[in-house]
Amino acid sequence: MTLFGLDETRVGELVAGVRGAQAQGDDPATAGEVFARAAWSGLAEPGDGTAGLLVASVGASVALTAVLESWSPVRIGALVRDALGDEPGKPDIVFAASPSADPTEADADTSAELEQALDLGLQRWRPRLNSNEVIRSLQQAARMQTQLLLATDALWPSALDDLEQHAPLALWWRGVPGALAALTNSIALVGARAATGYGEHIAMEASAGLVDRGFAIVSGAAYGIDGMAHRAALASDGITVAFLAGGVDRFYPSGHDSLLTRIVATGAVVSELPCGAAPTKWRFLQRNRLIAAASAATVVLEAGWRSGSLNTAGHASALGRPLGAVPGPITSPTSAGCHRLIREFAAVCVTNPTEMAELVGERSIQVPLDFPDSDAGSGPIPRTSDQVRVFDALSGRSPRTVADLARRAGLSSAAVRGALGGLDLDGAAQEREAGWVRRL
Repeated sequence: MTLFGLDETRVGELVAGVRGAQAQGDDPATAGEVFARAAWSGLAEPGDGTAGLLVASVGASVALTAVLESWSPVRIGALVRDALGDEPGKPDIVFAASPSADPTEADADTSAELEQALDLGLQRWRPRLNSNEVIRSLQQAARMQTQLLLATDALWPSALDDLEQHAPLALWWRGVPGALAALTNSIALVGARAATGYGEHIAMEASAGLVDRGFAIVSGAAYGIDGMAHRAALASDGITVAFLAGGVDRFYPSGHDSLLTRIVATGAVVSELPCGAAPTKWRFLQRNRLIAAASAATVVLEAGWRSGSLNTAGHASALGRPLGAVPGPITSPTSAGCHRLIREFAAVCVTNPTEMAELVGERSIQVPLDFPDSDAGSGPIPRTSDQVRVFDALSGRSPRTVADLARRAGLSSAAVRGALGGLDLDGAAQEREAGWVRRL
């Protein structure tokens, strides 16, 4: 018997290598679903709502079969509508660009919109169909003692389900099981990469103080505030969890290799991307939603006016999570983002670990935040999400075709061409005879 064109026994062996204790009771049907989830983690970009809706409604295995066998959007759409029906617990059909968007309940008039979304999704996913890449990622995960976690597993962080169709399709992780269980009582500490001595001191005091109060520390392992928060938690013999924007087999940033190795020993390193996946600017932004969703509260310790950590704050607020910000010197540009959160977006002013811990017991105020992303572009007009992803996929030296860029960015060819037009006008991309290049 075969699964997705592969021998069933082979699929079972590959899956067994990444399931660990979760593998108990996995039958051939479950193995197929696990393999399909692993494949989908590489087919769809993080936060792909159409992929999330499809997998949640019909299952990863059926969804993967639909892509492999080139089912039409009409056929897939009918299957999704039949699977959802009026069954309680199933998601509504929504087409939102982010978890913070207002959902629109499905009705008869959404059929055409659903099929259009599926058509665009198929154009994004099909160029990435490659069983060899899935096999390699599973083999690499097994070598690195990386496990694949599904939403049906006991260790799954249930708070991530608040992301609805934008929730991760699976999680790849390394570390100790207790760290994942500790996420139910965790606080995210985030802030600027270019942190000042003041910011690093606050991060150290906050992390150590929260650990002493029984909290796990969540962050993104970046330089600056993130790294200091992780280090202080480890120094206090606490639990810390790092969410990465690439595969957990290739630690990023490389300068934090030893830090992340220490986190694996007593905490956990987590990603929704398979082993071998490279971090990109788009994936960093999507990673932030996991940090905000997995934690009981988020505290921004130091941030400039357009700091990327404000993106995490936006996700936390949209999800109704308590949000705190630490004030800094009014003359410091590296605290301007924190002051902005406090003044304009109802963040709670917190100055010590006790006040941060109190956030978890407070009723959150849900205020949508819409911050322009400092990484999205340097021009006066912010780049669209498609432009950010295509710019990430471009090379400064090697020309790349539209088809190659579509595969790398996880977009349809039409979307890539549209994004390239904007990047060309902005002077960020240039077309050559052999393809497109990034203009540095």
